[in-house]
Amino acid sequence: MRRSDRRWIVTFLSPYIALFSIFIIVPTILAILLSFTNFNTIQFPKFVGLKNYVSLFTTDSVFMQYVLPNTIKFAIIVGPLGYFLAFFLAWMLAQIPRIPRTILSLIIYSPSMTVGVAMQVIWLTVFSGDKSGYLNSFLLRVGLIDQPIQWLQSPKFLFPTMVIVTLWSSMGVGFLAMLAGVLNTDPEVYEAGYIDGISKRWQEIFYITIPLMKPQMLFGAVMSVVSTFQAGYIGVMLSGSNPTPQYSGQLIVNHIEDFGFMRYEMGYAAAISVVLLIMIWISSKFVWALFLEKD
Repeated sequence: MRRSDRRWIVTFLSPYIALFSIFIIVPTILAILLSFTNFNTIQFPKFVGLKNYVSLFTTDSVFMQYVLPNTIKFAIIVGPLGYFLAFFLAWMLAQIPRIPRTILSLIIYSPSMTVGVAMQVIWLTVFSGDKSGYLNSFLLRVGLIDQPIQWLQSPKFLFPTMVIVTLWSSMGVGFLAMLAGVLNTDPEVYEAGYIDGISKRWQEIFYITIPLMKPQMLFGAVMSVVSTFQAGYIGVMLSGSNPTPQYSGQLIVNHIEDFGFMRYEMGYAAAISVVLLIMIWISSKFVWALFLEKD
């Protein structure tokens, strides 16, 4: 490659490299460094070694009993289920004409952009704990319950409610990538598959559609992993408190916010964020190994 070509490449890449370094690399390095310190945002950070990590896994009973199990359970339920729904809806929409497909795609995608507003307007009303709440009103009318249920304040019902709302708002860029992958599949490949003996739609999906859209499937899976582990505001917005009632909806992100921005224990909060980063990295590596093309 000529020197002039390299200069042009560096010139065009430099804005991205600069922004990526400022907003991603530098904060990550600082968080890792702060995780080995005791920092209260006022005094200069004091190096404490692995004390924050030891305390997190040995003395932080809330983290080990509630936060970590809730986060893992939430990721196992919402991640795969939301990923499957995104692919299923993308495949279903690809079977209908362009104009209704465009309208339905916008309807399905819009919750991911307006989840904060919709949370206040729709879901808090639906799951309201009094008789005027839509769900309580319906269940009382049909006789399934005899008194209103506190859906958002009850430790028994808060977590399932979080799962429902998160799945409703999970059709984001991963869903659009899968839709684009299905639509860009060459029709001639399907015709060749029918000639080779494929006779059912499920065979078409597993033997043609999914193998041909592995890049989109990989992107959707990575985005699903990241968004699921980073979820945290759902429980707080629904219950209106951090920590959530009896820590029933407490996720790692809420634990970071609790220690970092309420107790100002930034070193400890940084250690929790590093643990979250490692969990996302391990899950992403598993997804890459699952979808990456083999030589």
